[in-house]
Amino acid sequence: MRSSNKIVFFFPSFASSEATAPLGILAVTTPLKRAGFEVVLIDSTITPNFKQRVLSEVRDALCLGISLVTGPMIRETVDISRSIKEWDPDFPIILGGWHPSLLPKQTLEASYIDYIVRGQGEFSLLELVQHIKDGAAPDLIAGIGFKRNGRLIMTPERPLKPLVEMPPKAYEIADFDAYERGCGRRWAMYTSSLACPFNCSYCTNSGVYGRKWNALPPEQFVEETVDLSRRYSLEMLWIVDDNFLVDLDRARGIAEGLVRENSHYQWSIQATTNLTSRLSIEDLKLLRRAGLHQICQGVDSGSHTVLKAMHKDWQDFESIYESASRCLEAGIRPSFNIIFAFPGETKKERRETIDFMMDVCRRFPGAEFWTNIFTPYPGSPIFERTTELGIDTPTSLEGWADFFPRYTRLPWLDGAEHKRLQVTRDYLRIAFDRIPIRADRRSRMTRLTQKVISLPARWRLDHDVYQLPVELWLNSKLKKITEMKPAVDAKRLARTPAEAAC
Repeated sequence: MRSSNKIVFFFPSFASSEATAPLGILAVTTPLKRAGFEVVLIDSTITPNFKQRVLSEVRDALCLGISLVTGPMIRETVDISRSIKEWDPDFPIILGGWHPSLLPKQTLEASYIDYIVRGQGEFSLLELVQHIKDGAAPDLIAGIGFKRNGRLIMTPERPLKPLVEMPPKAYEIADFDAYERGCGRRWAMYTSSLACPFNCSYCTNSGVYGRKWNALPPEQFVEETVDLSRRYSLEMLWIVDDNFLVDLDRARGIAEGLVRENSHYQWSIQATTNLTSRLSIEDLKLLRRAGLHQICQGVDSGSHTVLKAMHKDWQDFESIYESASRCLEAGIRPSFNIIFAFPGETKKERRETIDFMMDVCRRFPGAEFWTNIFTPYPGSPIFERTTELGIDTPTSLEGWADFFPRYTRLPWLDGAEHKRLQVTRDYLRIAFDRIPIRADRRSRMTRLTQKVISLPARWRLDHDVYQLPVELWLNSKLKKITEMKPAVDAKRLARTPAEAAC
């Protein structure tokens, strides 16, 4: 039994200059506060000496909760957890989020982790901390994992609740002033729907939510987001739904409601290309009047062969061109995601993808692309084929820290081939403008210089020539001067490891 009502949450660093409040922790906080618990949030991105702060706060706390996804966040999680166990081996440490949900057994095997919470954690975590406080056995709490006498015990899954039945997120615990100082913009994430009806082979979404899409009604979206933006003076909301446009009438209703409320915030969404292409110019102009300024779409490849391997036979390239054209006509920025080195992609398919990207950006100035290297995440359909594909996956929690598309090496993508693709991606970044979330702090001279070096970058991409990459060297120097480069792209923070629709 523990007497404290204080719960410390630690959010490990995922992005530097584009960070904002961690949505998962905001979600599980509201039931805890309603039950009388005190919550302390420590985000390593905005907290100086965050490790010392965590070690100080836990001394009079009931437990520590950490929310994380697969990749770099694990490194700080492991370091903090081990340090706490050195101070007090019996202090409870709870992990939640996508990684523990998708790899519960392996995560719980870590000696420094006591509990995991799987899937929707709002009510599982509340019941768990109440049991920790009372010293009661947690066997009947659905959706968790724990240890007893060296054994790992997983309780039954907790049924997923529709989003409309979930409590509001505790945005009041976020330090938006601190995030703004780092980012230069005041923004937050918001969820209005869960899941996606499609089953792309690289996507982890079905591993947690299945494919049963459910959403908030337009009225609730409008009321909550308008209040949120005004209460915290937010200029932008990133709507992190996996596929916002599943219900087109709902999207129209949201836009009409925001126009009626005279909302002033900008917002971005994610959607699959086939759903975006249903939008007429009139639909897009309505959404633009409502503040929508960006639609992220998962193109993923410019090769029909690769798209078929991804289970994306339904994707139509002509609709992508049409989407880019209509979005720009309506004043909305079309953003597209690409995944390189998917199994089956050869140099021929990669060349098709690069040619496709170059064509879209030239025909539709203002369209942008973001690229990743294929990474087989736990919970995705293709993860089951990792052994067949010759991919060695980590066997421990800490081993997943470097499992991230920026660094991924694959049996068919290593050594010189991996280096060449990374150089290609670097040139794609500078060939055409991409607009990040953070404020643009570049000087006029820096912007002009980067515009100039984009021209030889395009020539290199057209001709597949990357020797003596002086443009990359110059761009790197410019980034250091302006401190533009985030540790990890914040657009990934807004999503699951699935790459979802964007």
